[in-house]
Amino acid sequence: MYSHFFNRVIFFILTVSVLMILTGCQEQQTQPETHSMPPATVSVIAVSKTNVPIHIELPATLAGNKEVEIRARVSGIVESRNFEEGQIVSTGQSLFTLDLNPFTLELNKAQALLNAAKAQVEQNKRERDRFETLTNERSVSKRDFDNAASNYDISLANLESAKVALNEAKLNLEYAHVKAPVSGIIGRELVSEGSYVSGPDVLLAELTDTTNMRVRFGFSEREQLKMRQDVTNGSLTLPLHNEFDAQIILQDGSIYPHTGKVNFSDVRVNRYTGTSELQAKVVNPNSQLRPGQFVRVRLAGAVRHNVVLLPQRAVLDNGTGKFVYIATENKQNQLIALPAPVKVGEWVQQNGKNYWVIREGLTPNQRVITEGMARIFFPGMPIQVADKGE
Repeated sequence: MYSHFFNRVIFFILTVSVLMILTGCQEQQTQPETHSMPPATVSVIAVSKTNVPIHIELPATLAGNKEVEIRARVSGIVESRNFEEGQIVSTGQSLFTLDLNPFTLELNKAQALLNAAKAQVEQNKRERDRFETLTNERSVSKRDFDNAASNYDISLANLESAKVALNEAKLNLEYAHVKAPVSGIIGRELVSEGSYVSGPDVLLAELTDTTNMRVRFGFSEREQLKMRQDVTNGSLTLPLHNEFDAQIILQDGSIYPHTGKVNFSDVRVNRYTGTSELQAKVVNPNSQLRPGQFVRVRLAGAVRHNVVLLPQRAVLDNGTGKFVYIATENKQNQLIALPAPVKVGEWVQQNGKNYWVIREGLTPNQRVITEGMARIFFPGMPIQVADKGE
């Protein structure tokens, strides 16, 4: 009996002790913190609006100024090839020679027919003149004179036909010498010596004029519509007649030393790609550029108006859009960092530094944080400005 009572007392004492310990822990946990997070040190710049030249960069391919298919205008056997593949040829240089014998024979035949036609004209003229005299003397009928005059006229027409045939024979003989229509670089032969070519149906070689190059690229119709809207509302200016300056960026990232000019914009839109084709022309004096080469073209000449330039590092992305941190004061006059969504435009370079063009979301004299964003752990965090920016 006594031991049972003693056990109940011990249990009561232990229970009270545990409750006191738990109560003390809860009071300790609910006790407010006696310290706060120190302000983050940041750098800021004041917002100001300006006009900014912008560049448009697009993928492009190169083509020669003139890309000519070399074909024979007449049929025949290829007797000789008169060039080395890949060499530079000049206008009028002989490239292929067909077998000349058939064309020489045709020329001689046409010359003989012309001589016969001339002789026939002279004979018919004498006969017409004689009949004209006899008609005046009433020695022959008017019908005989008319026949003689008609024969003379027919012989004159035959003479003209013989002259045309001779010129055609001369032309065919000249066409048997296949010459370069323009200067440029000749490609490989596609028909070897001894082969029969059936006139223009057969491609002999290809010739490319590379003294000037055409830069061809597609421009999205959607982007063009946006630019037209910006031009209409005055926020964008384009070069006169859309003649952009075109700078070529090669595959290794280097800049081609010569700048071209956009000289063509197709009115049609490719229904498969949604782009319209544009073309720029650029000089190629050292043949550094080659047809078929893939490059990037950078178009210059457009200007954005009343926009804000911010360093690239100042613009952040939270997955739903771009934003920046603004340094502003709260109700307690404490400087804090608050996010502000922005609408970005193009990416530009100035003095070797990268900048975003901010088209909407900021007003003049706002202070945008450009350094120390990594120290801002949550919106509204206290900050302190280390300097006045760049």
